[in-house]
Amino acid sequence: MFALLTNAAGVFSASVSHATGYVHVAAGTLASVLANDATPSVVDVNAFAIRSTPVTNGEYLAFVKSHREWQRGRVPATFADASYLNRWRSAILTGEASRQQQPVTSVSWFAAQAFCEAEGSRLPTWLEWEYIAAADETKTDARGDSAWRSRILSWYSQSSARPPANVGGTPNVYGVRDVHGLIWEWVDDFNALLVSADSRNQGDPDKLQFCGAGAISLKDRDNYAVLMRIALLSSLSASDTTNNLGFRCARSSGPSATTTTAPPATTAKDLP
Repeated sequence: MFALLTNAAGVFSASVSHATGYVHVAAGTLASVLANDATPSVVDVNAFAIRSTPVTNGEYLAFVKSHREWQRGRVPATFADASYLNRWRSAILTGEASRQQQPVTSVSWFAAQAFCEAEGSRLPTWLEWEYIAAADETKTDARGDSAWRSRILSWYSQSSARPPANVGGTPNVYGVRDVHGLIWEWVDDFNALLVSADSRNQGDPDKLQFCGAGAISLKDRDNYAVLMRIALLSSLSASDTTNNLGFRCARSSGPSATTTTAPPATTAKDLP
C-alpha cells in the first residue's frame, strides 16, 4: 500500500550528531498523505537533520533567559496568545508542572521559530516531519502495520490537561524519539496543509475541532493519527498555543532548502 522511504542509494541511512542532539537523515522518497490530484503520490525529500527529541522546558528556559523578549509577559499578543507558557511558575521558573526534562508546550509558532533560529536551525517542514514519523523501531515505513497504527492512535484519546512525560522515549529507526505519544509538534509550513477551510477557526484548538470534510482531498484516510495532526495544525494561527503543542528544530542539508510558507519568522529585533 505504501512506498518505502529510501535514500538516493536505495538504502536506509541516518547518523546522530551527539554534540548537538541532531539526527542526520539521508534524502529519500515519501508516499505522503497529502497526495491528491494536484500533488504527486510520491515526493522527494531532501537530506536534512532534525533534533532527536523535542525541545525541553530546560532548554527553552535557557533561551528565554538570554532572549528576554520571549519571556512570558513580555511577548506581544501578535506573537503569542494569553496561554503562552501557562504551565510555568513564572517567566523564568518552570515549576513542578513543567519539569526541566519535559517537552516545552504552550509555545506559539513564532516563539518556536525564534528558538530554532537562535541555534541556527528552523522548524521542520510537514514532509520532513511526516518522513520520520512514518518509521517505527525497525522499519522506515510502518504505516501499513495495523498494530503500529493502533499503538500510536491510543495516545490521542488522552487528556491534554495532564503534563507530558519526560523526553527520551524509544528511538525509531532513524534515531528520532518521541515523534508519537508525547506531544503535538509545530511544523514550518503548518498553514499550507491541505485541509478544508471548514475545519479552521473552530475555537479552542485544545479541543481539536476536526471536520471530516477536511480529509476528502487527502490520501490514506485510514491513517487517523496523522490526519488528526494535519487537522490540528490547520486549525491554528501562528500566535496560538496549546497545552500539548511543542516543537523540535531541523536543519537543511545541501544546496536545496524548503521554502517557508508560514508567516515570516520573528526574531528578537522585530519585537518591541
